[in-house]
Amino acid sequence: MTDNINDGAGTYDVVLLVEAAMSAGDATQVRSLHEDISDTVVYHVLLPIEDASARIEASLGTLGAGDVMAAPAMVMSDVDLDAVREECRERSHRDLALTLQAIHAAGGQAVGEVTAEPPVDALASKVSEVDAREVIVLTRPHLVAEFFHVDWTSRARRKIGVPVLHLLEQENFDEQAGGGEGVTGF
Repeated sequence: MTDNINDGAGTYDVVLLVEAAMSAGDATQVRSLHEDISDTVVYHVLLPIEDASARIEASLGTLGAGDVMAAPAMVMSDVDLDAVREECRERSHRDLALTLQAIHAAGGQAVGEVTAEPPVDALASKVSEVDAREVIVLTRPHLVAEFFHVDWTSRARRKIGVPVLHLLEQENFDEQAGGGEGVTGF
């Protein structure tokens, strides 16, 4: 027996994997995808915590060769990794709160959590836990990862058995379809 999503008797669970706080426009756009469903739509938001070690490595990696040669050697003990980890954790929780507020302001019902688990693993677990009907991955464009199909969306499509939609942050549906700036506008 199939659950009728238009009888108003159940819930339609959607797992949202986001990499940063959702804007009001993004929340409205996501809500518009489910406005015709009579059941209560519940968004389960997952926001992966940024890896502090990778953040430090990335920032050190952006130094040009001239900067490295002219600057004194940076010893990892000079970098307070615990402080960076705490900053990452705080930012992730703040971004989650802003995302939940944006969804609520758009008329949606949402719960969420920050996760330290690998994003696609956390996504698969949450889909199973809440028996989600679909997944939405909301990220900025990651052209190289998408080209090689190692981005969150491609990996999720291979791992879970529900529809997975990839939306780009700060772009409306027309822009994502190529009608505006979008990824095709480069």
